[in-house]
Amino acid sequence: MAVPTFVDRVTLHVSAGRGGNGIASVHREKFKPLGGPDGGNGGPGGSVILRVDPGVTTLIDYHHGPRRKAEHGGHGAGGHRNGAHGADLVLPVPDGTVVTDARGNVLADLVGAGTELVIAAGGRGGLGNAALASAKRKAPGFALLGEPGEEREIHLELKVVADIGLVGFPSAGKSSLIAAISRARPEIADYPFTTLVPNLGVVTAGDTTFTVADVPGLIEGAAEGRGLGHDFLRHIERCAAIVHVVDTATIEPGRNPEDDLEVIERELREYGGLEDRPRLVALNKVDVPDGSDIADFVRTDLEERGYRVFPVSAASGAGLRELTYAMAGLVEKSRRSQPVAQTQRIVLRPPSVDGGDEFTVRQISDPTFEPGGRGWRVRGDKPERWVRQTDFGNDEAVGFLADRLNRLGVETRLLELGAEEGDTVLIGDPDDAVVFDFRPAVDAGAGSLGRRGEDPRFDEERPAARRRRAIVEAMPDRAEGEARADVARRIDSAAEDGAVEDGGDGQ
Repeated sequence: MAVPTFVDRVTLHVSAGRGGNGIASVHREKFKPLGGPDGGNGGPGGSVILRVDPGVTTLIDYHHGPRRKAEHGGHGAGGHRNGAHGADLVLPVPDGTVVTDARGNVLADLVGAGTELVIAAGGRGGLGNAALASAKRKAPGFALLGEPGEEREIHLELKVVADIGLVGFPSAGKSSLIAAISRARPEIADYPFTTLVPNLGVVTAGDTTFTVADVPGLIEGAAEGRGLGHDFLRHIERCAAIVHVVDTATIEPGRNPEDDLEVIERELREYGGLEDRPRLVALNKVDVPDGSDIADFVRTDLEERGYRVFPVSAASGAGLRELTYAMAGLVEKSRRSQPVAQTQRIVLRPPSVDGGDEFTVRQISDPTFEPGGRGWRVRGDKPERWVRQTDFGNDEAVGFLADRLNRLGVETRLLELGAEEGDTVLIGDPDDAVVFDFRPAVDAGAGSLGRRGEDPRFDEERPAARRRRAIVEAMPDRAEGEARADVARRIDSAAEDGAVEDGGDGQ
């Protein structure tokens, strides 16, 4: 299997770094019993950035490695030490790379050395308990988690940034022409479709330096997918001018320069978007006797049709000086009419999920709910971010989340819409939502959640805690030689007997 050396289309999966978690820590030092919270914040995760690098001319690196991940942020630590920032992952791309999303929407057109696109932003780090402390919550026993980084699937498509585009039939001499006027050394052979990828050469004419690119395999029907032209015509979309390279010494029956020119022009029209580019015609291979005669014969007709015609020979160099200076004139004219390209830094900012409001609530139906139950979905940047930051293994952290949601008005909105205790509430994206049972902390129109950081819904004692308390209370009355494990077994046995008796009465 051949290993590609030129790749101009790839699918790339990028993942930004996750933000580090904040830490819950209390300062401990001799003779300072009330040191206070000193948990540091987590560091932000690294972002994935596409940057135009003039030294990169192909996307082959991403063809072989289509998955890229940025570095995660470091976790916070005690002593007010914040976590390290995750390093950004900078991916160099060629000048002229078009970035689209999985649906084909164009996200950015990267043109100009140094232009950057933040394609996936790193997650924010979580706050430590030192940052969460306040006058009413002097020593928080929790911290916030870091947010996950963005993940995207994107498509990169290269459109070569060249000043002059060469078009023509296979074996018309485009590669030979580039080799003759620049230091590019494309493969050249005496059979069609020798060139399988676009060639790019740098040409200097007087004080003007410009780039020239060719389109391989352009034949009749290229705009409909025949040959290779359909795949590579996009590489001349950015060109300031187009040069038709016409073979005046072809041995194929039924072909002549004027018909070849008309065929290529028809393909360019069907491809679209190139009608405004000025044209030059290079009648190539005039070093061949028949080629010179044919060039003299068709030159007048082509000039009457408005073309500037240059008889040239890539083999002998005849006419190349006049052609390159004509190219340079078109390039200079185009550059004067274009604004100066500025280096840009583009940051993708996805639209808000709540349509501009702080949050939205709507009733939903789902067969997984209890019979007769109702469901409610809450969407919003703030509620979803707060849920991602919450450590649900910490009761105080969950109470803090309930406090934030209540202050935002989520609970009040649910009550206004008719939500009742026991209804299912989902916060977040349908594919990754957090599910709650609605248990309002206030009656409609009165009450409060209590002190900040507390939640009365966690006052209910768990069975394991009740069992431990019963064992501790029974220990002073245990029999001689009875160990703690014996007391625990006796209490468990009594509880099981009581459960059986209750079951018998119920039947």
